[in-house]
Amino acid sequence: MRRYTIRQLDTFLEVARELSVSRAAENLHVTQPAISMQMKQLEEAVGLPLYEQVGRKIRLTDAGQDFQQYAISAVAQLKQLEDAMAERRGIRKGRVDLAIVSTAKYFVPMLLVRFRKKFPDIEVKLQLHNRDNIMSLLGRNEIDLVIMGRAPDDMECAATVFATNPMGVISAPEHPLSRRRSAPLSILRDQEFVVREDGSGTRQLMERVFAEHGINPPIVMEMPSNETIKQAVMAGMGLSFLSLRTIRHELASGHLVLLDIKGLPIVRHWHVTHLASKRLSPAAQALKSFLIEEAGPLINLWA
Repeated sequence: MRRYTIRQLDTFLEVARELSVSRAAENLHVTQPAISMQMKQLEEAVGLPLYEQVGRKIRLTDAGQDFQQYAISAVAQLKQLEDAMAERRGIRKGRVDLAIVSTAKYFVPMLLVRFRKKFPDIEVKLQLHNRDNIMSLLGRNEIDLVIMGRAPDDMECAATVFATNPMGVISAPEHPLSRRRSAPLSILRDQEFVVREDGSGTRQLMERVFAEHGINPPIVMEMPSNETIKQAVMAGMGLSFLSLRTIRHELASGHLVLLDIKGLPIVRHWHVTHLASKRLSPAAQALKSFLIEEAGPLINLWA
């Protein structure tokens, strides 16, 4: 029987997820040579090449793709074993794998600081992705909890609301629409927009709302970062549709304006979500309960 270490499996899965040794090293807080050594030892144990270098990129071999699927299941089983033993011990310590959509980064660090003060023995491993990547992680049972907007429709999940998420259209202060009051939504039809990338929950909601009103505005640029979008809007590149949780300080300082449009902002909600079949450890249950019971008022103060 082949002997694979947990460290080797974790390293392989991170390399397979990122398809980059340098990014995997950064995510795991180790050096690139350490990653390469773990991968070499794993390939020696398997007796097959698991990945290959194509230019500057990494590609999994056929054997590597098979190994990835089994490794995901093995690591998930080991995590369930740890959770089951922690539950038997009845102690609130351990590790929680938490994934959040990128818009949540504006308030989650503050929440985790508060959580750690209450539960200093619980380690939270945080991952940041767009909605599509989050859905993949959730479907493969690679994470314990997710902070996201709309819960997935195609998975059996437990999703609990813990805070509001108002969404609206913003502009630069000198934009002509910044002075309009109670404007109809149709006024956006010919306005240029700077938008989030495909796969973003913010982008999906914007397209759904606009489609319901027959609006298909020209898109001048896609950007994967709320911060870059804010800078583009301030520079006059166009309007944007964003969560108001991301722009509180810019609105307060007058660098951005929330357009006064009938039907906006749209109030959605933040959910803490996990697979319905997931058996949460005491640590994960503690974080979930904290979010449900305490996060809403804290977010209102912060973002």
